[in-house]
Amino acid sequence: MFELIAGPCVIESEQHAFQMAMVLKSICSELKIPLIFKASFDKANRTELNGYRGPGLKKGLAVLQTIKQELGLRVTSDIHESWQAEPAAAILDVLQIPAFLCRQTDLLRAAGQTGRIVNIKKGQFLSPSSMQPAIEKVRSTGNSEVWITERGSCFGYNDWVVDFRAFDLFRPMGCPIVFDASHSAKAAQHIETLARAALVTGAQKLFLEVHEQPENALSDGKTSYPLEKLKPFLERLQKDLQK
Repeated sequence: MFELIAGPCVIESEQHAFQMAMVLKSICSELKIPLIFKASFDKANRTELNGYRGPGLKKGLAVLQTIKQELGLRVTSDIHESWQAEPAAAILDVLQIPAFLCRQTDLLRAAGQTGRIVNIKKGQFLSPSSMQPAIEKVRSTGNSEVWITERGSCFGYNDWVVDFRAFDLFRPMGCPIVFDASHSAKAAQHIETLARAALVTGAQKLFLEVHEQPENALSDGKTSYPLEKLKPFLERLQKDLQK
């Protein structure tokens, strides 16, 4: 069995996030897959200056709180600055550290000090072994609840490759391993292949960005898995793990 972390890349509106969460809950409940709903309240690392970032901390956390309370789902989102850790931890079950910030000492320690689960996304510019110091920064606060997310490594110009030997290197670090199938794939058509490989080679959790209309998504549409195809995809993954 694997755990699914899924949702749209960013909170596009309260209604959209809630509807997505309801559908994801229905699918995962039927398939008996544990679900954590993910949507970012702020995409502070967007490439383009005018790219849609989300509703911001206060409004975004209010949306995630509604989803958590009314649907009974655990929720997660990115934090980008140390001061965001405490207010985010009042709502979120898991604090996600973006890949580009995975070495930021103050951010990691602030996240750790909340006592919440801290999910560190490995930067595509780092080797797997380079993540040990990041993990120790969180653990130095007395918080042992650390997850590590593999999302590929960068070779050449924006071409990411997943080296599945990484899971062997992560295992001795003693952290649950998450595989980010969306960003590792760089294109939605490769998500299933990489997800299947990751789950059979050691990942315990699968991260997916999902959207009902990826072509109209306000962020990361090209790497978002189509919602209408999600259930059969998850069923195929379950069958793979039963073999």
